[in-house]
Amino acid sequence: MLSYRHGFHAGAHADVLKHLVFVQLLRHLALKDKAFWCVDTHAGAALHDLGSTFAQKHREYESGIARLWEGAKLPGALSDYVNEVRRNNPDGALRFYPGSPQLALQLLRSQDRLRLFELHSTESRTLADYFTPARQGAAAKRVAVTGGDGFELLKSVLPPPPRRGVVLLDPSYEDRNDYRHVIVALREGLERFATGLYAVWYPQVQRRESRQLPESLERLPGVDWLHVTLTVKQPQADGFGLHGSGMFVVNPPHTLAKALRETMPVLKDLLAQDDSARFTLNEQRS
Repeated sequence: MLSYRHGFHAGAHADVLKHLVFVQLLRHLALKDKAFWCVDTHAGAALHDLGSTFAQKHREYESGIARLWEGAKLPGALSDYVNEVRRNNPDGALRFYPGSPQLALQLLRSQDRLRLFELHSTESRTLADYFTPARQGAAAKRVAVTGGDGFELLKSVLPPPPRRGVVLLDPSYEDRNDYRHVIVALREGLERFATGLYAVWYPQVQRRESRQLPESLERLPGVDWLHVTLTVKQPQADGFGLHGSGMFVVNPPHTLAKALRETMPVLKDLLAQDDSARFTLNEQRS
């Protein structure tokens, strides 16, 4: 919805899961010298100030990234993700949280390209201002920001010229139609770019569509997939609120399941808000 601003939720437990997986996908693509593209259909702001009015309203980062900031040694993939967040906080204090566009900027190389779509007019302008040469130097030339519906605009960049890439589909889902649009966009994307990596984030909320989406994703014919979820608390009695989230990855790297098997038990314990906290990890290979 056009009223949605991700700044209210920056650094929350859902961001931690999403960006943990996202960083691993970008790392995998960068193992080969050949260029790749990163496409974000619902990019949001690139960098979130955790002292802003948005972030301070609910202070969701306190039960997310803040719990990983200090303390015990973290397993490999989780440590890697947190270190990428630390790059935006060089004095050691947690003041800024990078959104997907900033994380991508940090991990893409000179030969890679970043394509960002954002429907919210204020967010898209902020994003465009962030990726100017004045602010990002030569790296800005590798980034294209387009205001508009990422579900529709995704078609315009697939397949990417190098035939390598990752697509992140992470709408707000405040509009119930987003659940259906994700399935359609993923199917159309696979028709154009069958070998691409696709990462779908979705919320665990008390809504029928939220339960049906992962079931529909797992029934997609002829694709390899990995599905990881993190539930941090019991659903609220009033039916509102986010009690967890999931990431569904099509064409996952073979190393991703191993990394998450090492990481998710630790992440579940760190982010648990009550005794019902749990995670699931399933994979299908053809």
